[in-house]
Amino acid sequence: MENPKNNNNSSLKAVIAVLAVLLIGSLVYIFKLSSDTDVVKTELTSTLTEKESVMKDLQELKATYDAAIAENTSMSDELIQERDKVVALMSDLNKSKGDVSKYRNQVQGMQAKMKTLVAENDELKKQNGVLTVQRDSTIVVLGESKKYNEVLVGQNEELAKTVEKGSKLSILNTKTAAYKLRSSGKQVETDKASRADVLKISFTIAENQIAKSGDKTYYVQVIDAKSNVLGDKKTESFGDNTLTYSFKTTVQYENKSVNVVQDLPGKDFAKGTYFINVFDNDELVSKTSFSLR
Repeated sequence: MENPKNNNNSSLKAVIAVLAVLLIGSLVYIFKLSSDTDVVKTELTSTLTEKESVMKDLQELKATYDAAIAENTSMSDELIQERDKVVALMSDLNKSKGDVSKYRNQVQGMQAKMKTLVAENDELKKQNGVLTVQRDSTIVVLGESKKYNEVLVGQNEELAKTVEKGSKLSILNTKTAAYKLRSSGKQVETDKASRADVLKISFTIAENQIAKSGDKTYYVQVIDAKSNVLGDKKTESFGDNTLTYSFKTTVQYENKSVNVVQDLPGKDFAKGTYFINVFDNDELVSKTSFSLR
């Protein structure tokens, strides 16, 4: 017959063995669970860190593009397009929950593109700087040339005025005297109105080497003591001006002095002072007077 005490000991050992196995199993499960949790935590932390790193790179890319766009070069439109791509990728990254490695690849491509565009933009700025300096230099040169041309124009205008003034003919020694005409044809000078038959008007066209040669016409106006125009009493128009003259004379001028003498016949000459005016067209160029008693 078996001993009951021995049976109880055997059962107790069996229970302890089972409990020990369960305890070991529990410890193994807890350790594995803890390990898995640490792995997940590590992966999550790594993912968050990588996401922050990619976001930082994107922010730096955007800042670089913003600075380049602010310089307002001819590449601004292209830079704006690339900046907008960066902003769109930042928005996608903010919404992502998993692996961000694909974003890292895109960022690397964008960084390479940014370096190329910024280098081109910098080169363009240098070229613009050179062009600006050249333009400013050209403006200065043109300004100096304009001033010089203005001086030349002024000098030419003054020279033209001087030449025009110098080319005008001078009328000298304008004289008038009354003469009595004898039957023999001889003319005898007189200062008596009652004896006068003709007035002799003379003047000299002075020598002028820069004047234009050719036919020169002068209009002579003789006004008696009663304010009457003697002679032909013809009227000539010069624009808005008119001139009543006693006679006109045309001479061939060859830049040498020319003496002009013209007789003005008449009768019943009035006593008093006579005025003689010589006109080049409507411009008075000489005048004199004489008296008859």
